[in-house]
Order: sequence, then C-alpha cells, then structure tokens
Amino acid sequence: MTEASVRALDGLRDLSMLKWYVIPLLAIVFYIYVKEIKDAKSSGNWNAVFAGLTVFGIDFFNETWNGWVLALTGKSAFWTAPGDTALRTMVGWNIEIMFMFLLSGIIWYHTCSEDPKDKILGIPNRWFWAIGYSVFCVFVEVLLNKGGLLIWEYSFWNRSFGGVLLIFLIGYLHFYVGSILVVSRKSIRSKVIILGIIYTIPILMNIIGYYIMGWNY
Repeated sequence: MTEASVRALDGLRDLSMLKWYVIPLLAIVFYIYVKEIKDAKSSGNWNAVFAGLTVFGIDFFNETWNGWVLALTGKSAFWTAPGDTALRTMVGWNIEIMFMFLLSGIIWYHTCSEDPKDKILGIPNRWFWAIGYSVFCVFVEVLLNKGGLLIWEYSFWNRSFGGVLLIFLIGYLHFYVGSILVVSRKSIRSKVIILGIIYTIPILMNIIGYYIMGWNY
C-alpha cells in the first residue's frame, strides 16, 4: 500500500478530528438549501435542489468506486486526500469536499439560462456550462495535486493530456451530465426516481464493501 494511502486511512472517519469551522460551513450549506427549497415551494421549480443533490450523489458514487479500487488492489485508489482536514470520510473524500459538491450543482444550475434552448457559442447553455465547470474543476484538481493535497498514483491518471482528459470525463463531466438528465425530466416523480437510483447504487456498494467484505476505505 502506498504511503499516501496509509496516511489517507489514518484517522478515517475519526470524529476527534473535527474542527470548529465545520459548523459555519454546515450552516451556509443549510441556509442555501433552505432558501432553495423555500423558493421552490413558491415557484414549483425544484430544479436547483435536484441539481445540487444530483452532483453530490454522483460524487458519492465516484468516491465509493474509488475506495473500492484501494480495497481491491491493496495499493492505492485513483486519488487519495491524505492532507489536513476537519474530517476524512473516505480515502479520497473529506468534509470540505462534500460541502463543496453539495453546492456545486446549485451553482451550475443558476449559471445556466432559464431557457434550456439558449445557446452559447452554438452549444446548448446547460451543456456549455457543464463543460465549463468540469474544465474548471479539473484545473483546481491539478493545483491540488501539485500542492500535494490530492495524490494520484496511477500513470494513466496524471497531468498528461490523456490523464487530464480522463479526469475530465469520469472525474467531473458526468456530474453535470447527470444534472442535465435530471432537471430535463418533466415530472417530479421521474426526477426523484433517477435521483433515487443515483444514491441507491453507492449505498449498496458501501453496504457490500463495509459490512459484507469488511473493507475500510
């Protein structure tokens, strides 16, 4: 097992690591969701809430399969986050990342035009911003990697063109593609069903990993 993986497992889900700044961050996330829910009750448009929960749910799936890679290889996940944090929740996930992705989908939704048919540079605006935010996320991830906060182990997951393209495609773009899929549905019921599937898969994977296989990631 790599040195970064060992450090990422150290203190995993240890509540004694919690720091006070988590409380105001949690309050900010709560405030934004409460405000979005209040607005949705008035307007009948729940898309911002659905977009936020979709991005977070797909990130939950990403972090789960990334942990499975560590468990199955015994070497390393695709990415690990062994640095300082208020709470490390998985080897590549921490409370700060979780708060960010809880808001990321809402930010994306409010960046988009109210009319999904509007285009930017000939690209439907929802797709334009999905690509744009994915590129920005990859840029931030590269900076985190260069700063030693996010560790990459495998040769195909690196700062080369091919590595960056892979990170773009399966690291971020599908977060926003999932949001496009969900908010494009006509009925609340269909949106809830898709969202339920998004969360059910990683929940089942974690039940299998933690409670059946006894893995720790």
